[in-house]
Amino acid sequence: MAATALSDAHERVGPEAHHILHPLGGGDHLHLVLPNDAPVDIGLVAIVPLGLEGFDRVKAIVRLLASLHHRSVPPDTRLTGQQRARARRMLQAFDGRQTGATHKEIAEVIFHTGKLTRDEWQAASERHAVMSLLEGAEAMIAGGYRGLLRHRRRS
Repeated sequence: MAATALSDAHERVGPEAHHILHPLGGGDHLHLVLPNDAPVDIGLVAIVPLGLEGFDRVKAIVRLLASLHHRSVPPDTRLTGQQRARARRMLQAFDGRQTGATHKEIAEVIFHTGKLTRDEWQAASERHAVMSLLEGAEAMIAGGYRGLLRHRRRS
């Protein structure tokens, strides 16, 4: 399979490499990096480091191969549906705080709490949930997002 098979992808040429965002279907994409001096008419090769991250990369290669050969693309199993929903809420909460919203206003939008009195808000579980979401968002921004790129591992 030559690099020309990636023609449906979004490509950006950087100073040292082509960055290609290849669609896998279902809204998923795979980020590929090809050196600028790589000939486009020869077969593509994947090089996988043999560290623990190699397992994640092999799964990504399997998804890419399925896409390139028009086969059913296996689902991305790095995040569960619950983890995906929490990550989305963390971003919503963080965006809300960045635009000046109070914790109570954030809860109204994310959890559809409606207008709460001060006493109801003090006792609401959503109050603690918003604080937890903001804590998680800060951890993600501080570098924790890298964990989203890895599969869960058993110890």
